[in-house]
Amino acid sequence: MTPSRRLLAIADDLSGAAEVAAAVRSRTTRSRVLLLGGPGTGGMATALRPRHVGEATVLDLDSRYRPAAEAAEAVRGALRMSWPDGTDGRDALDTIVLKKIDSLLRGNVAAEIAALAEDGTGVVLAPALPIAGRVVRSGVVHIGGVPLHEGDAWRAETVPPPASVAQALGGLPSALIPLTTVRSSRPTLLTALRAAAAAGRVAICDAETDADLDAIVGASLADGPGMRLVGSGGLALAVGRHLATTLPAAGARAAPGTPDPAAPAATGPATATAEGPTATTVKQGATAATGPAATAAGSPVTTAVGQTATGPTSAPGPAAAEAMGRGASDAPRAPALTSPSAAASTAGTAVSSTDTGAGPDAAAPSAHTGRPVLVVVGTAEPAAVEQVRRLVEDGAGHQRLPLAGLLADGPPVGLPALTADVTVVSLGASPGSADPAPAYQPVSLPSPRPAPPSVHGAEPVSGRRLVLGLARVVGAAVTAHRGAVDLVLTGGETARRVLDALAVTELDPIGQVHHGAVHLRAPDGRSVVTRPGSFGDPDSLRHIVQALRPHSTERKVTS
Repeated sequence: MTPSRRLLAIADDLSGAAEVAAAVRSRTTRSRVLLLGGPGTGGMATALRPRHVGEATVLDLDSRYRPAAEAAEAVRGALRMSWPDGTDGRDALDTIVLKKIDSLLRGNVAAEIAALAEDGTGVVLAPALPIAGRVVRSGVVHIGGVPLHEGDAWRAETVPPPASVAQALGGLPSALIPLTTVRSSRPTLLTALRAAAAAGRVAICDAETDADLDAIVGASLADGPGMRLVGSGGLALAVGRHLATTLPAAGARAAPGTPDPAAPAATGPATATAEGPTATTVKQGATAATGPAATAAGSPVTTAVGQTATGPTSAPGPAAAEAMGRGASDAPRAPALTSPSAAASTAGTAVSSTDTGAGPDAAAPSAHTGRPVLVVVGTAEPAAVEQVRRLVEDGAGHQRLPLAGLLADGPPVGLPALTADVTVVSLGASPGSADPAPAYQPVSLPSPRPAPPSVHGAEPVSGRRLVLGLARVVGAAVTAHRGAVDLVLTGGETARRVLDALAVTELDPIGQVHHGAVHLRAPDGRSVVTRPGSFGDPDSLRHIVQALRPHSTERKVTS
């Protein structure tokens, strides 16, 4: 890898883009997320140029539920915009291209991969996400051991799931790279990948572990960045590990006068800046061990690049200690959003990873900003019901918005003033229902992709209209609040629509609360946490809120 080599990552939704940005961010690679196609992004081409040597630019094309032809053109446009003027394509030859897709193969997978491969570049496809129990065996995605097409992961979609990865490519020529080849020697794997590229076929790689994905990335980039990588957040993590071992420290030879995105602003996020290589907060009662013992105990420490830290950590300095709430002001606080069951459930769980890109003398922002936190749950996943219930149990205010009101053409429903420390917003009743749903009853949220007309002539419920209505309500409440509001947004479609409503076009990653729950900073200093709707255990929202509003029950892991 040459020092000037950079990474261009292209995602089809915002939560995926954030996941990639966190996965590749480390002391050797800075990253940022740019939201394309929304309001205020007309002049984005100049912003695509890296601000620092080796910086990773992650683009959210917002293309998952667009028509296939539009999604393909969005990929072409992103590639065209990403090569700086005057390079005649030379910069493209030294840029690693990573296309982030959904690990469940939702979205315009075939159209976007076809656009990537139009110039004859080889494409390596590895959608496995081992950390979430999603693997690829014999070219078929399995979730917890069940083939994708035999489960219910696509229950909100308007079409059935593909029976194989090759079927998801819609007829694009492909070649299966079986697990035996992936786990053979690098020359053997590289030969198979080269053969697929030479034949104009997409190389579909089996993978079950992070080591498998590391082998795929290493072989794909052995000849330089000539092959284009396509995969889920698991592949992004593998790319991040690869970059961390092959690039110099991030920020080298930064352009004069360019602001450091890693340096916290005066109103920056509620995440401390570490003074050592890694520093992670956990809840009281969690095992504060590192190294083999911690790994054996099943207590991984999540770092800013989403990897498991098993080495020693440095003790935090005074600034970091202050940022984590020790010596914080005596300003009145609401009752701590931590119950005994929540504290017990966090043992061995990383709660807030820190920004390892900043220098050791960077001033850490206050961990308790006093800003309200607005949690927006825009997902149909059944697990979200329990996540909301536990957050409300801990004292969060809960506002349920009627779906009929979000779909109405008249004045939209509204949220009350954001006076509570934490407010969670969810969908509260099915369309056409005269009565609001019980507090934690699951609400079926249709896919944002346009549904085919009903055979009975009734107009199908529009998932896109629901999400747009939700975003308008949230945007109005945030705008009306005097002062900044930190946001927790579940579901990539919901996250993007809310940020579009607030005209946010750029985000800098800070770290991950847990896998997929990415903490980012907006240009105005507010914290934004995005998370795919299908991610997270029952305490996911608890952990996210506690990371944004830490309490005295938290302590620092310092080894």
